[in-house]
Amino acid sequence: MAAYPAVKPFRNASLHFTGASLKFLCNAHIVSACLYIGVQPLNKAYNGRLGSLSCIDKGLFGRVNRGIERETLRVDQNGQLSQIAHPVSLGSALTHESITTDYSEALLEFITAPGNDRAAVLEQLDQIHSFVLHNLPGGELLWNSSMPCQLPADSNQIPIAQYGSSPIGQLKHIYRKGLDLRYGRRMQTIAGIHYNFSLPDDFWPQWHKLHGNGQSAIDFQSEGYFGLIRNFRRHSWLLMLLFGASPAVGKDFLQDKPSPLPLQSIGQDSLCLPWATSLRMSGLGYQNNAQAGLNICFNHLPSYCDSLNHAINTPWPEWQQKGVKVNGEYLQLNSNILQIENEYYSPIRPKRTIRSGEKSVHALKERGVEYIEVRCLDIDPWQPTGIGHQQSIFLDLFLSYCQIKDSPLIAETECSRIGRNLELIVEQGRKPGLQLETEQGSASVTSEAEQLFDQLQQLAETLQQPAAIEAVEYYRKLALETPDQLPSAKVLAEIERHGSLQQATLQLSKQAAASFAVPDRQTLQHFMQLADQSLAKQRHVEQQQTGDFDQFLADYLAQ
Repeated sequence: MAAYPAVKPFRNASLHFTGASLKFLCNAHIVSACLYIGVQPLNKAYNGRLGSLSCIDKGLFGRVNRGIERETLRVDQNGQLSQIAHPVSLGSALTHESITTDYSEALLEFITAPGNDRAAVLEQLDQIHSFVLHNLPGGELLWNSSMPCQLPADSNQIPIAQYGSSPIGQLKHIYRKGLDLRYGRRMQTIAGIHYNFSLPDDFWPQWHKLHGNGQSAIDFQSEGYFGLIRNFRRHSWLLMLLFGASPAVGKDFLQDKPSPLPLQSIGQDSLCLPWATSLRMSGLGYQNNAQAGLNICFNHLPSYCDSLNHAINTPWPEWQQKGVKVNGEYLQLNSNILQIENEYYSPIRPKRTIRSGEKSVHALKERGVEYIEVRCLDIDPWQPTGIGHQQSIFLDLFLSYCQIKDSPLIAETECSRIGRNLELIVEQGRKPGLQLETEQGSASVTSEAEQLFDQLQQLAETLQQPAAIEAVEYYRKLALETPDQLPSAKVLAEIERHGSLQQATLQLSKQAAASFAVPDRQTLQHFMQLADQSLAKQRHVEQQQTGDFDQFLADYLAQ
């Protein structure tokens, strides 16, 4: 193993050790015992876990894999939702590896390949945007906000995505019809950033030697990722504070229906919560009484899979009343709590690459967790691709922290507390003096954030990542010293300046579009080839279909 320079002293320790002085202590329990001396009680376990990093290749944390999925609405030059079908020039939404649709024909989704070169991943996302903007009809724009543009008064004019005549294409379309039936089309136009993250394969054997307790390699990795997920749920309120960018919504979104939140008017056409960070993640977002009782707190992979399978196979009276197949037409895939596991809305998910026609919960149960998907990130209206380089650096450090830190199982009381804290931050995160619930009692958001930033800085210093140290310093100052510069505060300022959420976002979307260069010949040819290949693949899939859809659906749901 390559030698590492001594790390800086830990902030919270009166007695510190360097990476070099710990090299001979390759038993995690000995390391932890040594580091417990003179350390503040609340952080001694964390410092022990940090200490054990000296026994593995810390450079592995510089080679994490990340992939980005970005959703965005297509709009015309006036910011009105596109009524044009998914352009053929972009390829097949069913089979294209990088450009597809989410809920609507007008809701694009861009997908990068995962990679350990951050610059390459972000460059790929940039190239996808450039190619798409070059091929959109009629000068269409990409809406650079999580909350939707002004939507048609008739929700039926929000076109549900189409995926062709193959059984899998029909399944994807009917699933979206079921979402309309259960939640309405307007709710499905909310967009976000999904951030996929995994540690290098070489990390797990080394970590297993230090922290394993007899499990197989696959089970240890799955358990490790579930530990990451639990810590993410404990601390993701900080991400909502830093990156929430949807404190307002157009009045037309609610269509005069009562709001579950005490919204206030702002500008000519908008409603807001003055201290909110992310209405997208609030009670204004997805409402599903059927899902409310699932109470999945991610303690173990088997129980997680069993909970989802239970929801997929348990009828729900409200969905039963609506019917599944009426007059020969499918309205939803089934009348259960969830049609499929993707309908479970969670800020983070364990993931495994699926095979053609395979359900994700089946893949997880058979082959374990391969990576995690962070789903709570709003689109940053000031970043042309919706996410920035420094944000990605911070996210990788934050997720590495969630992996390294000890992660006890979540009891029901803590699960409830986690939910209440997240709700508090998305609705009132910037409110001065705001208090969070902790196991020890109430604590201010600023003190809890300060402690998290301290521990993130410790990790960045231990891993000797200057860019991560700089990112922690930047976001610490942003959150604690200049909260008026947080994205959620800046959005409200833009609405005040333009007098309208619609106009403010339209201008930001035009600025974003103007920032992309016309793709060069090589990039253009590459994406044109991908588009052609995807169209050919869809034709092949449709030509190979056998049997009727009813049987296909029954076999799919029976997995």
